[in-house]
Amino acid sequence: MNQTETVIYEVDEGVATITINRPAQRNALSMEVCDRLLDLWEQVDGDSSVRVAILTSADCGTFCAGMDLKESARVRAETGADMLDHLRDPFHQRMRKVEKPIIAAMTGHFTAGGMVLAANSDIRIGAAGTRGGISEAKVGRGSPWAVPMLWMLPQSFLLELAVSGELHPIERFHQLGFINYVEADADAVRLRARELAQRIRDNAPLTVWAAKQSIGAAADLGCAQGFEAAKRFHERVYASQDAIEGPRAFAEKRAPRWIGA
Repeated sequence: MNQTETVIYEVDEGVATITINRPAQRNALSMEVCDRLLDLWEQVDGDSSVRVAILTSADCGTFCAGMDLKESARVRAETGADMLDHLRDPFHQRMRKVEKPIIAAMTGHFTAGGMVLAANSDIRIGAAGTRGGISEAKVGRGSPWAVPMLWMLPQSFLLELAVSGELHPIERFHQLGFINYVEADADAVRLRARELAQRIRDNAPLTVWAAKQSIGAAADLGCAQGFEAAKRFHERVYASQDAIEGPRAFAEKRAPRWIGA
């Protein structure tokens, strides 16, 4: 592990871990970090040995404070353009297309771009006593990326987040279903993320892929069209060798040997 890197990437036994490593800047998203994250999502999808990804950050009390506003001000002064104009994927939309599940192991507060990363993950684990929100209204920025969160949070609460800029306790996000687990501290967050990632890794990869694709399609298309899309995704599952291997392994009382085909 190279601790001088702004984003650290590791793969261990089928689990990729991506760590934003800017604790002195509260893990704020610089241009370098944003571009590196985009490249790593491509790498996760392109590596057949990776079954699931964990997104986390260096411990500093903040999972991610959002855009690096100091760099944003410098870029505007030097180029006359907004920092987002210089990014290949300004709203981290590539995350939403990653074919493998992404677990956000949020070891601290999350706001602005930190909320973007949380929302674009599939499963979210946070630390007790932390807070989250959409703070763009306080600094004159915007949150078009929050629209998909209408399928994750009640509209009234989401609108409050977007227009007030206030942070709310993670326990409220947990009560509303946005956060899957709240753990006691950063170490417990990482442990829960790793245990969950290992359970996902050990399942039939095509079934995991089809589940993520189907639920995403339903959110985008609505119930009826989403169901039809889900059936198409699962045709690949039912026709696979893994669909034969699973029942056979169960009958033979052994662990299945998945091939992902």
